[in-house]
Amino acid sequence: MADQIVETDARGRASLGRPGRRYLMHEESDGTLVLEPAVVVTELERRFLANAALQAQINYARAHPEQRVRRRARRTQ
Repeated sequence: MADQIVETDARGRASLGRPGRRYLMHEESDGTLVLEPAVVVTELERRFLANAALQAQINYARAHPEQRVRRRARRTQ
């Protein structure tokens, strides 16, 4: 059986977790079902988390606010 995402219902059924939690479920060779807590992220977030250089740039910018370049506000017409 391929891994599946399982989400509990409002009463917490389908797993031993709290209501609304998500799990990645897979089946062991002996038939045991294993539920692993899971978080679903968007493709964009996954790409960001995989880009260490971009994260370093953002962290540097946050640590050095004095280097920010001030920009003029756009006028609305």
